[in-house]
Order: sequence, then structure tokens, then C-alpha cells
Amino acid sequence: MSFEILVPSLPESVSDATLVAWHKQAGEWVNEGDNLADLETDKVILEVPAPKSGTLLELVVQDGETVVGGQLLAKLDAQQTKPAQAAEKTEEAVLSPSVRKLVAEKDLDPQAIAGSGKHGRILKTDVLDFLNTQTKDAPPAPTPAPAPATETHSPLSATAVASLRPEQRVPMTRLRAKVAERLLQAQQNAAMLTTFNEVNLSAVIDLRNHYKDRFETKHSIKLGFMSFFVKASIEGLKRFPAINASIDGSDIIYHGYYDIGIAVTTPRGLIVPILRDADQLDFAGIEKGIHDFGNKARNGSISVEDLSGGTFTITNGGIFGSMLSTPILNPPQCAILGMHAIKDRPVVENGEIVIRPIMYLALSYDHRLVDGKEAVQFLGIIKECLEAPAHLLLNI
Repeated sequence: MSFEILVPSLPESVSDATLVAWHKQAGEWVNEGDNLADLETDKVILEVPAPKSGTLLELVVQDGETVVGGQLLAKLDAQQTKPAQAAEKTEEAVLSPSVRKLVAEKDLDPQAIAGSGKHGRILKTDVLDFLNTQTKDAPPAPTPAPAPATETHSPLSATAVASLRPEQRVPMTRLRAKVAERLLQAQQNAAMLTTFNEVNLSAVIDLRNHYKDRFETKHSIKLGFMSFFVKASIEGLKRFPAINASIDGSDIIYHGYYDIGIAVTTPRGLIVPILRDADQLDFAGIEKGIHDFGNKARNGSISVEDLSGGTFTITNGGIFGSMLSTPILNPPQCAILGMHAIKDRPVVENGEIVIRPIMYLALSYDHRLVDGKEAVQFLGIIKECLEAPAHLLLNI
């Protein structure tokens, strides 16, 4: 019996998708539920599972083509049993065409590469990381002896010169293109300003160090810094509702809930999953939510629902060593908080210079809705909550 494999229903607000790669080729046997191909939308990667076990007869759409919901992708000859020839074949790692090409070019054994994709699938970034590791571990090449000096030097050929200045043109992923579009939109359509402050994290670090083992034992999750910042931000948003609001045409929408976006970097680009009703979560709930988002981002299972909405965003450039930056708004939100690296710095306390772990904070905001005074005071609330965490724990 022949089955038609169609593009699955696309999420709301997503009109089309790009077929990134086929994981099976025409003539191959597939088992029911096997992922046949990856479809990339503006927000997430969707998998196309095999509806039945059988042999792929024809691939109607090729890598890189744009598709819409319900479009025919391939045809499948469904069979009850696997053909003997296919049954005798050993199971091979599922490689996308780009990964298969790179592995072949570099003469690599896929079995030696740890896959970080869903179900252990090897991604292109895994191959590149493997190559970097091999390069670092390899002994340095011997330095060639200098050539004897001569009075004349032959000029480099045009091919040799070109090889010294390599270029590679690759299409921008849909996610990267969407991020670029939204960031440009934010700069063009908002009166964006940024205000800064610094916070002494001694109290937070001491509290975390004192309780982190008991916290992890009880909740089976590590106690990080982000939960403190989420809690402190919510306190500030409660006192300054305009920072939790958004502009819709000539109207202001004040949100009576706190859906906090946490910016996450993935191999495909920046995504912002949403902690919904974050004010109802305790520290463990926040840490577990962030941990789950990280896992989903790494294995490609994050959904459109995870990325939709949000009233305020927090981004942490400090994990990459950033000292200071001006984060860009995530429309239609009107504010975003930027965290940065924690560094020991000299500060004055009670007339004396002491060394304290300091983080610079940045709040970018839409001046059409948020006044400078509110932005400065909002950062002041965050500073107060973090320098005296009892405010967060005792709700005072």
C-alpha cells in the first residue's frame, strides 16, 4: 500500500517552512515513527515522522525548498516486514546530507563522534567540535627548515593567493533571519534607551554557597543565579507596571501577569523561551523551567508555544564574559534586562576600599512608554533585592 507523506500542520502564525534535510533517501527502509526530515520555521524545527514502516519510494521535495502545511513531501510503500536485504544491514548513525558530506571530506568515523541532537543525532556542530578537539590534541607539526636564501623569488600563483583569502557563502537560517528582522524592527519602531547600574552580589553568592547542596538534594536541580534575577525583576515589575506593559498601536496594554523570557543561545541562533506566571514559581520551579528549556534547545524539541508571548526578557551575556552591553528590545515588549560577568572590583564601603563581586546591569527600554526615572528606579529595586536577598525570601 502506498502512503503520501505530507507536511504536518504548521503552528499558528507560521505560513511556511524550509525543508532543512532528509534523514532517509529514496529506496531506504524506514520504521514507523522514524524521523524522515527536519522542517525549519521562523521559530522551531519540526520533525516529519514516518506514518508506517516501509520503503521510501520517492522524495518529492528536495533540501532547501520552501513548503506549506499539507504539501506532499514523499511517497512511502508500506510493508509489514522489512525486506531481507535491508534487515541484514547494520544500523548506521542518522546523518543529514551536510553532516555526511563533512564526515566524508574529513575521513571521520561517525561512531567516534558524540551526537548532541535528538536521540543522539550527530549535528554539524558536533563534527566541528570533534575536529577542533582533534586539532588541539594533535602534536605540533615540526617546523620546516628554512629554505636557502636566493636572489630571486617566484611570485605566488593566482590559485595560491586565492587560497589565503577563503570565503564561504551560506544561506541565512530562517531563525537567524527572523531574529535579524525583529531586532531591526525594534530599533526602527521604538525610542530605545539604556540605563545602567551595578550590583554587589556578595550576599547572593554567600547564600547560594551556603544552601546550594541542600537545595540540590531536595529539589534535584542546581541553584543558579538566574532565579535570583527573575525574582528581583518581578519585584521591580510589580512596582513599575509600565515596564511589564506593551504598546499596541495607540493603546497601552498593561499585563496583569509576569511571563518572563529567558534568552538562550543555540547553534541555530538566539531564542527566548517563556517562563509563564513566573511570579507563581519558587526558586526551584524557576531553575527547573530554565533547565528544561536548555535541554529542549539542545535537542531541538522546543515548541512554538514555549517561545510565544512574554512580557519582559532577561538576557545573560555574562556567561560569555561580557562586561557591559546594551541589549535590544524583544518586541512587543518594552524592556529587557541585561546581566553581565561577575568580576571582583574595588568599591568603597564605610569610607574604605574593599574588593567585592560586582555585576553591571543594563536595562534597555522603550522611552515612549517608560520614563527614565522609572527605568532608574526599577534597576534600583533589583539592586536592593540582590544586595539584601531577604527582600526576596521574606517578600518585604
